[in-house]
Formats: sequence, structure tokens, C-alpha cells
Amino acid sequence: MNKTFGVIGGDRRQAELARLLAEEGRTVWTSGVAGCPDLPAQAAAADVVILPLPLCREDGILNSETEDLPTSALFRRFSPGQLLLAGQVRPAQQIEAENCGLTLVDYFQREELTVANAAATAESALQIAMEHLDRTLLGMECLVLGFGRIGKLLAYRLHGLGAHVTVTARKPADLAWIRAYGWQALETGRLDGALCDFGAVFNTVPSPVLGHLLLAQLPKGCLCVELASVQGIDLAAAEELGLPHVWARSLPGRMVPAAAAVAIRDAVDYILKERGDPV
Repeated sequence: MNKTFGVIGGDRRQAELARLLAEEGRTVWTSGVAGCPDLPAQAAAADVVILPLPLCREDGILNSETEDLPTSALFRRFSPGQLLLAGQVRPAQQIEAENCGLTLVDYFQREELTVANAAATAESALQIAMEHLDRTLLGMECLVLGFGRIGKLLAYRLHGLGAHVTVTARKPADLAWIRAYGWQALETGRLDGALCDFGAVFNTVPSPVLGHLLLAQLPKGCLCVELASVQGIDLAAAEELGLPHVWARSLPGRMVPAAAAVAIRDAVDYILKERGDPV
């Protein structure tokens, strides 16, 4: 018997995910998804319930554009026989689900999805930068803070557009890889005195990196693009210093929701196959 799917909460990528599943002939009900039919009872009773990425937009509140719903109340709508899938599940929500006897799987822990999400974020970050710059990236000195998945892919794309790329990292091995790619390498904790030439800075590090003292060393007009969910660039200080800046969070859901939905659909299918469930 084919599984039924409930898509609950989220942003445009959840709406695209519901559409994609329906186009594939699957039975899908939606709730709390902007632009989709609101069928909370049917969605909550589905065999597989797909919750947002991230699961919460603030502590204990479901990430939804249509309602403010505590996850503790949401989980009480489900039964132990269902499979719940969500992205970036916090420990508190995992405990809430376990206390209700529920199986909650974090699909964002799958490498294939995190890589696809990083690629979408990197590409979208370039679009954001181009929209806010009055110059081309060709020949521009660009700084990427952090050498994780997003940092690697963003640096690669900037290089492909002809930018002069500098990347920061903390680990000696990462610094070696940055140099091996042909980019300039800086230690993340040793940026003082090395910031005077950049036209754009992209942060991927979810902890403080550029405060007021370091931001003051950037040229006037340097664009600061914050990509982390927790600010690594002090955007209030950037505002005070007159630096152009943008906090570009949740870019896949905002900029490329259809591609983001495909990545989530694929991750869901992999999880079901690994569990021996029909897709």
C-alpha cells in the first residue's frame, strides 16, 4: 500500500515539495503551508509527515508562515506509528517527540541534502551580492569567512566569476586546502590588518567573527553578506559604520524553492528506502 504524506509548516520549499509529491502521484495533504489547502486533520494523520527545514523558527515554535504553533502541541496530534521527518531538529524537540512515543528523523543530517542545500545557498548568495553591488565581481577582492560546505562552494563559484578569492579557516589542514585551490588563505582569528582591500565579505560562520573594530578596517562600500543563522558579522556595527549589508538567511527557501524541494524529496525517498518502506 502506498504511503500517504502530510506536509506541515515551512516556507515556499514546503509548498513546492507538496506540489512535487502530488505530481508524482502520491497522496499529499498540507497544513500551515502558504498557498496550499489547509487540511490539518488529514495532514496530521498521514503515514509520513514532513515538517520544515528548520523545524523551529524560534525556540519551540514551528517554522510556519501561517500560524504560531508550539511543537509540543503539534506532536500531540501524531501517533507512534507515523514517521515524522524534519530538518535541523533541536534537542528539545527531539525529546518532545520521544516523550510522545514518536519517531522523528532529522533529514538535514543526510550529507546529500546538506551538500545540495549548500550549493543552493552559494548560488543564491551570488545573486544577492550582484543585486546589492554597483560593480561586477570580476576582479573584485572577495572574502569568504569559513571553509565548510557553503564556504567551499561559494569560494569556487566566486573564483569562476573571476573574483580574487580569500578564504578564512581555523584548521591548518583547511588553510592548506584553500591554498591548494589557488586562493588566498587567512586564519579566522587573525584578520586584524588584513581587511583593507575587500569589496565584498561573505560570512558562513555561525559565531562572532567580524566585530566593530574589524569592520572599521573594511573599505567604505564593502558589501557584507551574512549567510549564517547566527550572525558572524556584527550587522548593527556595519550599519553604524555605513557599510552596505544584508542578512541573507534561508536562501534556498526564498530564492530557489523548487530546487530545494527536489533535494528534500530525494532525502525523504532515501530514508524510506533505507527503512524498507515503499516509495
